[in-house]
Amino acid sequence: MDSEQNGSIYTASFFLLCLSTLLFSASFNMIIPELPNYLTSLGGAEHKGLIIALFTLTAGISRPFSGKLTDKWGRVPVMAIGSIVCVICGFLYPILSSLSGFFLLRLIHGFSTGFKPTATAAYIADIIPSNRWGEALGMHGLCYSLGSAIGPALGGFVAQAYSLDAMFYSSSAFAFLSIIIVFNMKETLKNKSKFHVSMLTITKKDILEVKVLPAAIVMLLCYSSSGVILTLIPDWSENLGIANKGLFFTVYTIASVAIRLLSRKAADQHGRTIMMRIGVIIMTISLIILGFGKSINYLILGAAVFGVGSGILSPALNAWTIDLSDPNHRGRAMATMYIALEIGIGFGALFAGYIYHDIINRIPQILYGNAIVVFLALLYIYYWEKTKNTQHY
Repeated sequence: MDSEQNGSIYTASFFLLCLSTLLFSASFNMIIPELPNYLTSLGGAEHKGLIIALFTLTAGISRPFSGKLTDKWGRVPVMAIGSIVCVICGFLYPILSSLSGFFLLRLIHGFSTGFKPTATAAYIADIIPSNRWGEALGMHGLCYSLGSAIGPALGGFVAQAYSLDAMFYSSSAFAFLSIIIVFNMKETLKNKSKFHVSMLTITKKDILEVKVLPAAIVMLLCYSSSGVILTLIPDWSENLGIANKGLFFTVYTIASVAIRLLSRKAADQHGRTIMMRIGVIIMTISLIILGFGKSINYLILGAAVFGVGSGILSPALNAWTIDLSDPNHRGRAMATMYIALEIGIGFGALFAGYIYHDIINRIPQILYGNAIVVFLALLYIYYWEKTKNTQHY
């Protein structure tokens, strides 16, 4: 570890990791708000749910591979693969401009988030003391959120001022900068092995880490909301007369960043499950606000509340996952959590797209339905605590 139990967690390695993540997040989030209209221009308006669903499908499929490679080959090369995929896809979107080409690229692009976040979380667990995981993951998540805000806002600006092609190329440039940083980082896996094709052989035990399934269930239920929001908010924003469809994501991120700064030590001081319960309740309320209000002010309020909820939930949930995991299988543990994340986002997107079908008046009902799904996570947390007879983990 780079730091002692009571020392500073803000080392050069941690800052580099955060910067790389910010650039990576900005890269693939940059294009999301413009994709629904882009898909419509290709003649695929009725398939908007697939924009996120296909992306999350390959992200989820790749998790067992990235988890195994993270534990055997190393954290750094797996992080690099994720950014490399973003570089390649950004250049190919303008070239493969048919409907089938677009869907193929969404599948390929999903490998990026299937690899980099898995290895990044394991890297953080390697360099940060266990009693500071919540704080470190919160600050790292803050940088991810900053990328999520900068990306859509910048992407919308580039698309409007220049062209969609320029936006895609900008996405590649951000990912390339992320790669440069990663390649200059020190590997933290102690028993690193040289890459061999046998590492790509996946058995049943490589797919899921059973010990972290409670965290995975909470992740799946809560982040179904992300799939719903990513699918519906661009069209909902346009319906409300908002020119830059990245506004929601900008407000969401500002709120998420603010709450992470204010509560960065909360999960370490007060317990993972307490903070998770608070986060779930706030996220549920935000979905109701978004569905209830049919004005720009309600959209901004809902985005801010959603940002606060996810900003509280995410660090606690990530730290809880590491708490539950075996130190020798952190890659597999994080892969399991992210598989749940992708399933949640994917099903949320498919659910939203299937019901929505370009009928604006259906959006509030979809948001209310998803609020119920997110609330189920709160009930599960109480159930888990009761069965384990524990107050805090």
